[in-house]
Amino acid sequence: MHELSLCQGIISQVEALAAQHDATGVALIKLRIGPLSGAEPQLLLNAFPIAAAGTVAEHAELTIDPQPIRVLCSVCGAESEASINRLLCGECGDWRTRLISGDELLLASVELITGS
Repeated sequence: MHELSLCQGIISQVEALAAQHDATGVALIKLRIGPLSGAEPQLLLNAFPIAAAGTVAEHAELTIDPQPIRVLCSVCGAESEASINRLLCGECGDWRTRLISGDELLLASVELITGS
């Protein structure tokens, strides 16, 4: 399962952050995922408990913020939303666009638990 390896990579990043800040655990992990990222959000949510087991993120909540597909038009300069197999300018309809978002899989934030 591709999403399990993605979750394991995310957990590695979270563990490094927790170690840097002397955290005893992780309460919340927020991801930003675009539809062109190659990751399925529901499969990530399903794989997360397996990847997090036995780590500082074992009891963390994983939330996913879906990101829109956005393109920049080379013809009219407009920035607009597009769909998965139709990366056309939303203003003039031209096909000469550049993808500016929608392919990301980002670790947006991590809420750490510090001991006291």
